[in-house]
Amino acid sequence: MTDASEGLDGLTGDEQLAQVWRDGLILNPALPAPVLARLLTGGKLTATAAFWLAHCSLDRDKTAALVASPHSDHRRLVTENPYADVDVLARLARDPEPRVRVAHAASVGDGGRRISEGVLEILAADSEPRVRRAAARLPLPVPVRARLAEDEDASVRAAALTEELWPQLSSAVREALLADPEPQVRDAVAKLLPSNPEPLPEPHLRVQDPDPRVRSRAALDPDVPTALALRLAEDPDDRVRLDLSMREDLTAEQRSSIAYVVPGGYATTPRWIMERGHEPDVARRAAASGHVLLRRGIAGRRHLPADVVDRLAQDEDFFVKLTLCESCQDAPHELVLEMYTHWHGLRWSFLRVHPNFARPGLARFVDHPNPRLRRAALDDPEAGPELVMRLIDDPDAEVARWALRDPRLPTEELHRRLGVPASARDAAANPTLAPETMHRLLDLAGVANPSGTH
Repeated sequence: MTDASEGLDGLTGDEQLAQVWRDGLILNPALPAPVLARLLTGGKLTATAAFWLAHCSLDRDKTAALVASPHSDHRRLVTENPYADVDVLARLARDPEPRVRVAHAASVGDGGRRISEGVLEILAADSEPRVRRAAARLPLPVPVRARLAEDEDASVRAAALTEELWPQLSSAVREALLADPEPQVRDAVAKLLPSNPEPLPEPHLRVQDPDPRVRSRAALDPDVPTALALRLAEDPDDRVRLDLSMREDLTAEQRSSIAYVVPGGYATTPRWIMERGHEPDVARRAAASGHVLLRRGIAGRRHLPADVVDRLAQDEDFFVKLTLCESCQDAPHELVLEMYTHWHGLRWSFLRVHPNFARPGLARFVDHPNPRLRRAALDDPEAGPELVMRLIDDPDAEVARWALRDPRLPTEELHRRLGVPASARDAAANPTLAPETMHRLLDLAGVANPSGTH
């Protein structure tokens, strides 16, 4: 059986190579947990490595490697990762470092993640007030929350109070909270008590209100009759006229008669599109509108009917097409490629992960003068190692970097590049690198191996 690290015999772990190997390996998407554990013994991570570990896919074993790291920064970092195993993360509820426990409490349940059994009770009973305060924002059982309402720390007491909890507290506890010596607790209590707010004024008074914020809300309110709302068509405030122009109940003629001003950058999508944009009739109506913000708003839906996608893909407005490519999974390949090629916004490179980006035929761009298209050539699923070899020394550093990380790079060339300082970092990030080879690199780099095995 051939040793996967064969071909590395000539490598020596000088200081420069040792550092770039470590930097590259930690970014390797195929990095196994034992190698990650070795890398974590090195202490502080680079900003790039920290960002990667906070966002990359983590299985149970990799989560465990980070949770068991001797460095608290690593343990705190893993709490940010939305893919980390929640049952393994639960071990951090008893971490010896308060700041790790605080970070863990602040991330529990984020994004709708399942909460591991028993972790809420542990966090709510923590010796550190900051942890208990963070726990108070979590869906605690009523008895646990009630205990926090009597906590020795005022900030915890204030955070624990909710409308649901208040009527379930004993009268003695409620009286104590009403008379609490700390203003922040009394303020929290005051927010729970009935305030008998004044009802909104009649619609015609809201439309005439001197505060443009009130008029703006009236312009958007579907309960304000259309004819009354249209009195705001010549309002002196740009925001009021813009909000009025995006009402769902206006005819095309009524909408076009409003002298609204389209603001630069991204604008808020109207509520009716956010709530009902998945309905084909609503989507078609918005896509056919003469109001560019309605078209941009519907282009932001994750999925749209094919005829709506076709219409928006040919829109005269650049940002309608860009929004379609950024947000809609059904955006056509040709348009996604066009936006990727020519758009200069900060997120242009993320268009490569669009499900309709990679297609057979992209290899035709391997010699294109535009480096973005040469990089796109690597996304041709039918291209072979020859294309990758043509791009590993590309004059554009980004193109060369992605070619070096391409799994189609021949093993012999991959091993050779590990010994070249300029390419070693990206070669070490190549997912076809065998675990034995990764360990061999760390041996040469002088990185400790706590397990003692490969």
